[in-house]
Amino acid sequence: MTQNLKSFLVWLAGLTLIAQVASAALPLDWFADEGKMPTLAPMLDRSKPAVVNIATRSHVRVQDNPLLNDPFFRHFFNLPDQPRVRPRQSLGSGVIIDAREGLVITNNHVIRGADEIMVSLNDGRNFQAEIVGTDPATDVALIKIPSENLSALPLADSESLRVGDFVVAIGNPFGLGQTVTSGIVSALGRSGLGIEGYENFIQTDASINPGNSGGALVNLRGELVGINTAIFSPGQNPGNIGIGFAIPTNLVKQISDQLLEFGEVRRAYLGVQMQDITPELANAFGIEQQEGAVVTHVVPDSAADEAGLQVGDIITAVDGARLANADSLRNTIGLMVVGQEVELSIIRDGDEKTLTAEVKQTRQAETNGTVHPKLSGATFGDIEEGSPYFGRVEGVMVYSVKRGSPAWNAGLRAEDLITSVNRQPVKSLEAFKPMVQNADQLLLNIVRGRQAMFLLLK
Repeated sequence: MTQNLKSFLVWLAGLTLIAQVASAALPLDWFADEGKMPTLAPMLDRSKPAVVNIATRSHVRVQDNPLLNDPFFRHFFNLPDQPRVRPRQSLGSGVIIDAREGLVITNNHVIRGADEIMVSLNDGRNFQAEIVGTDPATDVALIKIPSENLSALPLADSESLRVGDFVVAIGNPFGLGQTVTSGIVSALGRSGLGIEGYENFIQTDASINPGNSGGALVNLRGELVGINTAIFSPGQNPGNIGIGFAIPTNLVKQISDQLLEFGEVRRAYLGVQMQDITPELANAFGIEQQEGAVVTHVVPDSAADEAGLQVGDIITAVDGARLANADSLRNTIGLMVVGQEVELSIIRDGDEKTLTAEVKQTRQAETNGTVHPKLSGATFGDIEEGSPYFGRVEGVMVYSVKRGSPAWNAGLRAEDLITSVNRQPVKSLEAFKPMVQNADQLLLNIVRGRQAMFLLLK
């Protein structure tokens, strides 16, 4: 037997072994009928009709000078009240999760501030969508389109994912149209990235680029395991470098169920302000523990207050899961269901203790016009623990605004932070209500994203 023939036989035996291993781990239709060539095409043929392209259109206020945001300045110089606007368009992706009801999951940032949302299906059809609800803190949004001969993706149990599982990303990168990329699960439970208020990401090396946001991350059975959300890009120009993040379907399901039932997320609220344990703080407290969160303030009548938490307590674990820092505590509580009981492991004066708390809902105001007729249609609340504003600034958050309502027509939008009313600082929801109830007109100072503006409601 020649050396070349021996090499060929060894290569053929190895190839056969690889094929046997692969076929045992992959769906039966991973191999096509013709020529038995490996392919994901049958699975994708079933999955792609449930992934949609999303195009939004909105109008953005334009001011040449920040002073023009002040209505008193405009009045003094006899400038028109209406600011200039310019159209803005964006592209993204979405996933049909309920064909019968026409429900589509996407990212909140894909549709944020949109005046018009157009959904394009894989078969060329186009529908105008309406918003069912959004949750900026997890970057999840639920929209609805006409339920006309739609296909939906089945949801997988994302808790069963393992690092190394094969996954496929389907979306609309750079507006090119539906595109498929593949990779593996690189890591699970990623948090503390500063991308969203509450984070529990799947990390994947499947190529994800701008426009993939809101698209599907599926396993090789064609089941939805995550919603593609973000990429890690250290440079100025965002682009794929093999680190992408997706929201797990179990979290997506939890959020979408609440959006469908309530139109908003009723998020769990512990009621503490906290900071990371550092080596210096650990030394000051006389403990060796250098992980966890130290309580710096307890909100009266909150779940934390009722559980007996005190300033100076160091929370080290929740339900037995150890905490790395304050962010991990906030993230853990914020992803819980209102009314859920949690076991808090703490260190107090050097002694280990266990407390039980029943997490409550973030306090929010009514939207029926009792706050102020001009604010009807909006939901207000205290700054929740997952917000980047929490513990840093004072004000009242706008959690949702019903399209076409007086609040919407006045210019309020979800995620606005109201810091003053008629030039008086707003410290909390409790203080906000009497400030607006009897006012003839409202001059609201608003923080929106990285911009601040005045909004005059007459």
